Amino acid sequence: MTLSKQEAKLLLERIIFLDERGVDWAQDVWDMSPTLGETAVRLIEVMDGLIESCSEEKLENYVQRLYQELL
Repeated sequence: MTLSKQEAKLLLERIIFLDERGVDWAQDVWDMSPTLGETAVRLIEVMDGLIESCSEEKLENYVQRLYQELL
């Protein structure tokens, strides 16, 4: 069964942001430094755009590869 884009996003956020939602992480960065916060928000927007533009099959393969590398 293929991962949905939402499931892939949640798994990628878990890898990148260590069990924190991306928007929460970006807000934490913004609170420390608005300049860096703008960059953090752009990062989240780019990640979301890439997830939307990729097929579910490619996303699943990428997420599986990342998890295998972490083990």
